[in-house]
Amino acid sequence: MTVVETISEQGCFGGVQGFYRHESTACGGAMRFAVYQPPQAASRPCPVLYFLAGLTATEETATIKAGAQRLAAELGLILVMPDTSPRQTGIDGATGDWEFGEGAGFYVEATEAPWSTRFRMHSYIVDELPALLAEHFPIDRAHSGICGHSMGGHGALTIALKHPQRYRSVSAFAPIVAPSQVPWGQKALPRYLGNDAEAWAAYDACELVRRQTFPGTILIDQGEADKFLIEQLRPELFDQACAESGQSLQLRRHVGYDHSYYFIASFIDDHLRHHAQALGVG
Repeated sequence: MTVVETISEQGCFGGVQGFYRHESTACGGAMRFAVYQPPQAASRPCPVLYFLAGLTATEETATIKAGAQRLAAELGLILVMPDTSPRQTGIDGATGDWEFGEGAGFYVEATEAPWSTRFRMHSYIVDELPALLAEHFPIDRAHSGICGHSMGGHGALTIALKHPQRYRSVSAFAPIVAPSQVPWGQKALPRYLGNDAEAWAAYDACELVRRQTFPGTILIDQGEADKFLIEQLRPELFDQACAESGQSLQLRRHVGYDHSYYFIASFIDDHLRHHAQALGVG
């Protein structure tokens, strides 16, 4: 059994909020993650919702700021918040730029040296972490959902579209939907994946949804006051791609809301209920 170190555990809405560390094969070193176990998890396996955070964030960000535990306790959902990248990699250029490297793994499987030795966040999220959780926590892997914010929204959408058999639900807050066409992606993707446009397309939600739809409705919330909306996020591109492919999409735009966790906290309950319905709880 893989060793998991408990960093801390606290009582929370009748359940347990914990922070943990383990040695990752995919990421070549220590990785941290957070798990919220609702009260129901004390007596039976529970459905699991993964929340992928955005640029500069850690496993603590959504855990502390999103306010998801109260309703998760009521619905009986286990929440998993992974870190956004490996840390202390020692790779030249991995720190000092908030848009790339540590804290900015983009949930891709890096193929370019030196990033390919550590930045394998796609296989970490899809394969290694779920297997580890199944060993140590009462998760029901057959009932998994995935959600994310910004870069993490990009991760949630691309992972669900690439692996629809693994997840029964997907949603996102202010996701990067077309990294191949926006500065954040054009900066990160060539360094992680090289200059092959097809490699980029494999991590571009707009491209993926044209090839493989998700068997359920995708929920996206976007703030109209988001400073990244026009240049980096461009939800209209995903709306168009979904319309062309026949993908069911609920894209909600909100006047006065920005890119912050005040926005996420305002609508997190809707996302939890969206996942709970698909996962058969609540």
